[in-house]
Amino acid sequence: MIRRLRVRDVRCYESAEIALGERLTVIYGANGSGKTNLLEALYFGCTGRSCRTSNDREFVRFDQPAARVELEIDTEDGAHQLAVGFEPGQPRRVTADGGPVERLIDVPFRPLACVFLPDRLELIKGAPSLRRDHLDRLVAGLWPARASARTDYGQALAQRNALLLRVRGQAAQPSELDVWDLELGRLALALSAERERAVDLVAPPAREIADELGLPGGLELLYRPRSKADSAEAFAAELLERRSSDLERGFSGHGPHRDELLLSRERRELRVYGSQGEQRVALLSLLLAERQILADERGRTPLLLLDDVMSELDAERRERLVARITASGQTVVTTTELAHVPSGDEADLALVEVSGGVVHQEVPA
Repeated sequence: MIRRLRVRDVRCYESAEIALGERLTVIYGANGSGKTNLLEALYFGCTGRSCRTSNDREFVRFDQPAARVELEIDTEDGAHQLAVGFEPGQPRRVTADGGPVERLIDVPFRPLACVFLPDRLELIKGAPSLRRDHLDRLVAGLWPARASARTDYGQALAQRNALLLRVRGQAAQPSELDVWDLELGRLALALSAERERAVDLVAPPAREIADELGLPGGLELLYRPRSKADSAEAFAAELLERRSSDLERGFSGHGPHRDELLLSRERRELRVYGSQGEQRVALLSLLLAERQILADERGRTPLLLLDDVMSELDAERRERLVARITASGQTVVTTTELAHVPSGDEADLALVEVSGGVVHQEVPA
């Protein structure tokens, strides 16, 4: 559980500190007041990256050289401190209980985190690559020892593509592709199997949650691999059938890097046929289901960060959502209207008002 967040030179904040509730923290204020920046800081402290931008410089306050996020964390074995410092163009500076750490992922008490942002609707509406990336991050979160599956496949794919260009330029023989085709097949099957296993786990709770939150017709998640191979040799045979077209294009057009994760309702893809409201509920249901299976697999419930999620739900569904998210783990919610978030047990609740980039909360010493 995260007890406290401190930031310095993050987005609009020169410095800020908030105390989190044991179950629910509500950050409220007008649009543009800095609510989402605090969610982003929490995510950054847990993962070492922004959930809003790939341009790291945007995370640092304007005209400042660096940003810093500090978390105070309570675990079963006691209190811990985790800090992530960031200077654009430089590696992250991570300290755990005051000592330097090479990789944030190696910190045993690092909180897991799931985040919902309105911009993340691109996960539903956008290109298949976004859904593949999301699925691979889920695999890495569920089974950290298998996190290298995507990287290993990507490296082998790059080697095969480089060899394709050499063959195309007559600097290598086509038969030299045989070894890489077999290696790519071995890694492709491992990656696809992990993805499919993750989807099989998350699909049932996602459907249940979507029903609960008012997405009629059932939410369906389906992993669609390009390959039908059941062995490395069979995958290599598929590549051989496509070798001439790959040589013509100069890159590999077959494999897990072209797979798709479909989200549909009543056999219609939500990407194409879903309303924005349906897409929002589907995304929220997916993230809540992922939180549930991460808790089951890892024995720790991820911190859940929800940005402006209540505004499009009616009062009954807000009650259902809050009941679900506070049943276990911590959740931080932002809203423009405090009345939109049912408070539940005030003993587990923290309220944080934000206006003009200034936090208003009585933080205990």
